[in-house]
Amino acid sequence: MTTQERAPTPRTAASGTLHVRRAGASGTLVGAAGLVVLVVFAFMPVIVSEADTTLLVNFFVLLTMAVMWNLLAGYAGMVSIGQQAFVGLGGYGVLVLAMNGFDPVAAIPVAAVVAALIAVPVSVLLFRLGGGYFAIATWVVADTAQIVVSSITSLGGGTGHPVPGLSSMSPHTFAETTYWAALAVVSVSLGIAYGLLRSPLGLLMAAVRDDEVSARSAGARVMTTRRIVYVVAALGCGAAGAILAVSQLQVQPSSIFSVQWAAEMIFVSMIGGMGTLEGPILGTVLFFVLQQNLAQDGAWYLIIFGAVAVLVAIWTPRGLWGAIRQRTGIELFPVGYRLHGGARGLVTQAQLLDGGSAAGSNGPGSRAGAVWRRLRS
Repeated sequence: MTTQERAPTPRTAASGTLHVRRAGASGTLVGAAGLVVLVVFAFMPVIVSEADTTLLVNFFVLLTMAVMWNLLAGYAGMVSIGQQAFVGLGGYGVLVLAMNGFDPVAAIPVAAVVAALIAVPVSVLLFRLGGGYFAIATWVVADTAQIVVSSITSLGGGTGHPVPGLSSMSPHTFAETTYWAALAVVSVSLGIAYGLLRSPLGLLMAAVRDDEVSARSAGARVMTTRRIVYVVAALGCGAAGAILAVSQLQVQPSSIFSVQWAAEMIFVSMIGGMGTLEGPILGTVLFFVLQQNLAQDGAWYLIIFGAVAVLVAIWTPRGLWGAIRQRTGIELFPVGYRLHGGARGLVTQAQLLDGGSAAGSNGPGSRAGAVWRRLRS
């Protein structure tokens, strides 16, 4: 991937001339490749069995969650262990709409938007905290949402409620419809994440994550940036929860608000590679391969999962895709910029948008902040 889009003019600094260029392949090329993959996956229900279609639905749901969590933690530096709150709200959003006469499948985007709207006032409270306090507070929000929903008797209380409006579909039609809805959700989620990261907001996220003080001094609107990312992540997780509600035909609070969802999206993102869009994809593939081959082994299934996570954290702290990219230079979703020239030399996309590698003599956020200042000036 060698095509580069160059910024209009070079900028100068005391250290020399600096050129800011778009890194990697053009958005058009990536979009065309993504469209081809989308078309191939769209025909999967015709090719594979209904059991495999159901497995792919679960794959798409987890991938959507992982992409959203990675957007929060990997790119914006907000580690959340409570995204299952919006998974549950999306699922219950579909249930409430279906109980009031909406088609459950058509209600999926509406439920996702409702989850995103709820995230706005929630973010006002959460953003008063930082670091570990923020992470724990997100978990509290998720548990609170579960308790509130469980207390509503019209929604089935703690035992849940079946989703109406789906019994008229034949099993084959239901499997195909659910699959295409899940494919649409994961495609839109990846597209939104890719678009955000290739926009100036992507650099803002990296600058805020690496050094909030430097980002503020460069003119970045820190709270606005974080709120946008948080709401987008809630939108994606809400859509994933809505798909779960439709595919499982029933919504139960202990299941859809389960902390297991947070554990899985964190596991997938970490082993695949945080701070990359490719990482959650690779991590989700590995997760389902291990799950399908080890689920019958009882407790060993969880032990092996834990061992894999520990080994990846020790030997490839940037995740499997980070190790692959470091060795090969391959980037399927190039989302950053390159800073050329001056005394700084070449700063790669990985150094700008990936946590940890952007560290330099002027602090962890100096290079991402430098590119932001060049683009802004």
